[in-house]
Amino acid sequence: MIQWLTETEKRAWRALIAIVQTGLPQLEATFRELNLLHIEYALLVALSEAPGDSLRMSALAEAASISQSRLSHRVHRLVERGLIKQSPCTEDGRVIYAELTAAGRSLIEEVAPQYVEDVRSMIFEALTEDQTAALADALESVVARADGRQ
Repeated sequence: MIQWLTETEKRAWRALIAIVQTGLPQLEATFRELNLLHIEYALLVALSEAPGDSLRMSALAEAASISQSRLSHRVHRLVERGLIKQSPCTEDGRVIYAELTAAGRSLIEEVAPQYVEDVRSMIFEALTEDQTAALADALESVVARADGRQ
């Protein structure tokens, strides 16, 4: 027998869908004039936060929560634009590293202030600190389950 969503579950699910369908495209506007997608920005940020601005491709995919095949396509585009470079591991030629270039770092420094302002305005200004913490806890649990860690 199907267990239908409760009213609270419906509210939560509909709000999440609204954020994905409406909020994320609004955030994409920050990148549109730079011909950059949100996922590409996420890859650049992941590299900028890594030691030496470099990550194994598998770690980069994990950091951005995307598949290896989707990662390859996005990285190829970023390499063509000179925002990242790839290099083989000296100890194991099968391992490829992605590294943020100076142009990639410059782009992040240009875009990040507006992006942070947009995210803060869209999400966090509507929440108290306790609501933000609860949202983070809840979404981390959902991500862990989706990733098979829970």
